[in-house]
Amino acid sequence: MQLKLDSPKLLSDIVSIISELVNEVRLRVSKDGMSVTAIDPANVAMIYFKIPSDLFSQFELEKEEVLGVNLENFKAVLRRCQLGSSLTIAREENRLKLGIQDRIKRDFSLALLDIEGEDKEMPKWEFKSVIKMDSEAFVEVIEDCGVVSDACTFISEPTKFIVEAAGLNSARIEFTSDEVEIYSDNSVARFSLEYLNKFVKGAKISSRVTISFSDNHPMRIDFPTGNVMLSFVLAPRIEQDN
Repeated sequence: MQLKLDSPKLLSDIVSIISELVNEVRLRVSKDGMSVTAIDPANVAMIYFKIPSDLFSQFELEKEEVLGVNLENFKAVLRRCQLGSSLTIAREENRLKLGIQDRIKRDFSLALLDIEGEDKEMPKWEFKSVIKMDSEAFVEVIEDCGVVSDACTFISEPTKFIVEAAGLNSARIEFTSDEVEIYSDNSVARFSLEYLNKFVKGAKISSRVTISFSDNHPMRIDFPTGNVMLSFVLAPRIEQDN
């Protein structure tokens, strides 16, 4: 396996985002590209990303590889890439070899991990409500809700998308179909802001976000950029009656 990225910043940003949710992943490299599907330790969120093979300037692969990677170590190396750096990725036995080339050539070697488990597939659900909007606006919504609560409620109607949060204080943000794309029946679901605050960092890689949800059903959030996809699934927060 010999891969080369001429612009590794996108990979670095994605790894930085998902490292806040999972510590170790099975990095899959196939003829289609590089991908990760992982579930967080609390079994509340699923994370997926894929970088297609045609985004690599070099993509030599004899057989599919599954690489057990510690994300903190991987992220630390990727952060050494500067503007104009290129990154090479190779496997040598139980080591992941990373080479950074800019003014000088630097080589790093990370121990590969034996991570148990099978790779999951992203669920293919039908959702009652799909909202497409500016990702920075979505960041603002989640930050607004975090001022007053630790959870927020998503409400969607055919011509409105509303996000509400309430504790001792409250916040309400409303969009019309003139401001965001709404493809919706009537849906209401509540989600943890702890996770959403981590998900919205996907705005670093994409100017648009797609939010898909149904009544008291897991939500899916997609940050597409070209052929690269970063996606999250989040279980709803079900409040217990006293």
